[in-house]
Amino acid sequence: MSTTFQLDTATSRAHPTPAPMKRLTIPAIRQRKQDGVTKDPIVMLTAYTARQAQLLDAHCDLLLVGDSLGQVIYGLPSSVPVTLDMMAAHGAAVVRGSYHAAVVVDMPFGTYEASPEQAFASAARLLKETGCAAVKLEGGEAMAETVAFLTRRGIPVMGHVGLTPQAVNVLGGYNARGRSDAEAQKIVSDALALDQAGAFAVVIEGVVEPIAIDVTKAIACPSIGIGASAQCDGQVLVTEDMLGMFERVPRFVKRYEAIAETISAAAARYAEEVRARTFPGVEQTYQPK
Repeated sequence: MSTTFQLDTATSRAHPTPAPMKRLTIPAIRQRKQDGVTKDPIVMLTAYTARQAQLLDAHCDLLLVGDSLGQVIYGLPSSVPVTLDMMAAHGAAVVRGSYHAAVVVDMPFGTYEASPEQAFASAARLLKETGCAAVKLEGGEAMAETVAFLTRRGIPVMGHVGLTPQAVNVLGGYNARGRSDAEAQKIVSDALALDQAGAFAVVIEGVVEPIAIDVTKAIACPSIGIGASAQCDGQVLVTEDMLGMFERVPRFVKRYEAIAETISAAAARYAEEVRARTFPGVEQTYQPK
């Protein structure tokens, strides 16, 4: 039985806690797909904090510390300004808050594209400082050499094709990809290149459904869809999107809750009681014995 640090909700402090089950491994995730078939679809959600990881962990196979934290946590206009320091800090928090799911950390823009050696230095730092199981990087054929370089040196890599948010300035926006024959062929070839380079899974984001299905059939490793197809080998969403934390709902997102409204309503009740001096009450104050 392994031991991890769990957030004690009674004290808001992290304590060593026996883990009731072994953490999933990257080989186990890769082996979900056998002979082109994944009987048990892979469940992945994003997580950025220890408490969030703790709540999601039992339900997920993979937790992704996505560079989407740039927008979700820091209010940045895109993921481009995200730094390695940010990813290391949040990745470590998510690992501390989980014991079951394998944790994957995004490589931020500018930390891996220059050379395989640069990518190794960045990825090695993330694994050392966070305890994560793998890293994720964007790009297809152009990144295949880097993926092979990392995997040969003991760093599992998840690929990412289709709509790649770090390339938003080149793509000109967040529109669905694969509508032209040339672009569709490139998405398939990019995924194949990553698969052959040793990626243990490939995220397919924002592509027209037939292309997502073609990619899933073409690659030996699992595909993880987001705005792709239910026929992918797994799915991922930004947790805040599916919980309804933001007003905008992308087409590929299904809202499972309306948490923003719940938080706002609770804050309104708190403010009303503070202004009416009904909080704190006797139950929340220390009285003389």
